Amino acid sequence: MTTFEDRERAEEAKFAHDEETLFRIQARRNKLLGHWAAERMGLDAAETEAYARSVVQAEFEEAGDEDVVRKLLGDLISAGVDVDDAEIRAALAAHAIEARRQITGEA
Repeated sequence: MTTFEDRERAEEAKFAHDEETLFRIQARRNKLLGHWAAERMGLDAAETEAYARSVVQAEFEEAGDEDVVRKLLGDLISAGVDVDDAEIRAALAAHAIEARRQITGEA
């Protein structure tokens, strides 16, 4: 095997690892965000876990974060919580930082 082929395999492995890590961070972020929203809605422990899972599943509806934001905004407003798009996006950003820290161990 040549040095070029070794380097190519290493780059492919790094790319796959980075993509898997990003997926895990986004899933963790969405779970944390689900817990945040469930607390705001006053859900009990079992309902909170189920709701957090539903937020993670919402990520798969379309590319990007819009599906998650739309779900949270609709659910929170339906539950009578005074919230707006900007507050949800701020929570999304804050929970992304926490999720990255939890998954990668970065401070």
